Amino acid sequence: MITISEYSGQAVGVFGLGKAGEATIASLLAGGARVFAWDDNQSAVGSGQWAEKYADRPLSTVHYDNWPWAEIKALILSPGVPLTHPAPHPVVVMAKQHNCPVIGDVELLCRAQRHAKFIGITGTNGKSTTTTLIGHILQFAGIKTEVGGNLGTAALALNPLGEGGVYVIETSSYQLDLLATARFDVALLLNITPDHLDRHGDMAGYIAAKMHIFDRQTAGDVAVIAVDDEYTQKVSSWQLAVGSQAKLVEVSAHRKLQSGVFVLDGLLHDHTANCQLPTANLSGITALTGRHNWQNAAAAYAATRAIGITPDVIYAAMKTFGGLRHRLQQVTEISGVRFINDSKATNADATQNALAPYDTIYWILGGKAKAGGIETLEAFFPKIAHAFLIGAATEDFAKTLEGKVAYSKCGTLENATQKAAEMAFAEKKKGAVVLLSPACASFDQFKSFEHRGDVFCELVEQISTTGVRKNAV
Repeated sequence: MITISEYSGQAVGVFGLGKAGEATIASLLAGGARVFAWDDNQSAVGSGQWAEKYADRPLSTVHYDNWPWAEIKALILSPGVPLTHPAPHPVVVMAKQHNCPVIGDVELLCRAQRHAKFIGITGTNGKSTTTTLIGHILQFAGIKTEVGGNLGTAALALNPLGEGGVYVIETSSYQLDLLATARFDVALLLNITPDHLDRHGDMAGYIAAKMHIFDRQTAGDVAVIAVDDEYTQKVSSWQLAVGSQAKLVEVSAHRKLQSGVFVLDGLLHDHTANCQLPTANLSGITALTGRHNWQNAAAAYAATRAIGITPDVIYAAMKTFGGLRHRLQQVTEISGVRFINDSKATNADATQNALAPYDTIYWILGGKAKAGGIETLEAFFPKIAHAFLIGAATEDFAKTLEGKVAYSKCGTLENATQKAAEMAFAEKKKGAVVLLSPACASFDQFKSFEHRGDVFCELVEQISTTGVRKNAV
């Protein structure tokens, strides 16, 4: 846990009592602050844990209308609370009326650990994989490293590192909007596609939020930008046009760069500063399957090179990377058939990345559909040996697949997994994969995408142990 001492003896407001909010309260109280906390979720406030856990500390859980605003030195806002759009939350309005700074937990972490280095990662997709891969490389190289932020552990729940340590922080657009003085030694922008427009007003507002990751960078810092989409190409040009002091390193998984880091046909190339990179073939690294993961790897390579890790160590670390659960996670291989858990793919854009690397796919999909369904995936339909439909989206997806892909309506994930395995084993096609990539939210049948992925893994384990259940529905 990080101790925040700058508000010792002063009043601070914390709004939002999730993981980040609780870590913020603990850090502020440890540093001697007086904390006023609230959440619109009454169960979060009224659970009793606060009064019991911090009975001997100056913590007050009262509605923000009753906070002593004249004394509040800062409002620490949960990233999920509207800052500007569709309208500022009333607590934000009150803070501004009292000239009270509105910041987030990442800002406090950067202030408290000024002697450590910070790597920040943002992008619409790929943040978590890239963040985890960077952390893995640094730890493999023997660097004191903490990994968190939007991914997993809240910023202020991380351990203090001090000089010589590196924080690897995944940052959402919401978190970036709450920075004030924080500066990243290495800042990564992976991609930009339309997302969260309700929270940023429009695409320009969303891009502006992402751009905050480069704020306050100096000549000794590095800006890594993946230039594989139209928006990031414009951002890269903008970086150069405004004379940003940071060193710009472009990365790509689609084309050769005269100066930068890129991947072609699975081979990682470094065209920066006459670097001697060993033959780095990413194609054989299961956890980095697919072009989107090649981009993640190129960005992680550029970031860790900027910290001083040598190319041979980076590549050796990549070869030991296990990947993230529920993101193109290879569960196992049975009788020549690979079982892939991509439960994190809750929309068609994410599923596109899962369909691209494979040629013979027994595809399990469905759940609570997002707008647009799977129509944008039609170019990948020739790769589908058979589709197995589950959940609420079954009828809509069946209409899209009709006449283009053979499919079965399976109802449940259990039936789909059993039937897909049975068919894949029987047909014995080269390179066959049973792929759970639902292109849907999970909430019609599961608590979360993690729950859905865990159930799939358990079903695959059962098949590995006892074989398929014959005559699956």
